[in-house]
Amino acid sequence: MEYLILGFFTGLSLILAIGAQNIFVIEQGLKKQHVFLVCAVCSLSDLLLIFIGIFLFHYFNQFFSLFVELILNILLISFLIYFIYSKIKSFKIQVSFSKDMQNISRFEIFFKTLSFTYLNAHVYSDTVFFLGNFSKNFLINEKIYFGIGASTASFFFFFLLGYLSTFFSKYAQNEKTWKFINFFIILFMSILTIYISKETLYLI
Repeated sequence: MEYLILGFFTGLSLILAIGAQNIFVIEQGLKKQHVFLVCAVCSLSDLLLIFIGIFLFHYFNQFFSLFVELILNILLISFLIYFIYSKIKSFKIQVSFSKDMQNISRFEIFFKTLSFTYLNAHVYSDTVFFLGNFSKNFLINEKIYFGIGASTASFFFFFLLGYLSTFFSKYAQNEKTWKFINFFIILFMSILTIYISKETLYLI
């Protein structure tokens, strides 16, 4: 049981850091756009990556090299630049909070969620590398409990974040508020892009 608790709090401490993925979950919660799908994809992805790290960590150096991290960072930077550009363009569009706002396709939301998850090198470093490395000396049953605990933390965090944002969405149902939220997202994503770009330069 202690390894279950250890996994939960270790996973929670890693995931609490604000990143592009978390901001995306908050935004979808505020918009009430396929919140369950977004939270489920993020949570299940963490579960998958956590157990990959736990059970395959002794092969880790073969699968995770500086070259792989470099490619992932370049892809993420490209995606973030496109995302920021689309947000800047949205300032010119009249904000509507009608039911049409929820008509964005599940496929588009699914693809965006996958992008924010699997193009983010930090997701791999936190789940596969850190948690896998942390648990490498545990017994097999201890590894399983640890992985379940860490995965539970992801489910708890993402669904709480998504649906808490949905609850507070009623306070964002005007154009001025939503433009402020968009400005914050653009600012944060821009800072994040600069940070990842600097990290990428160190890898070259």
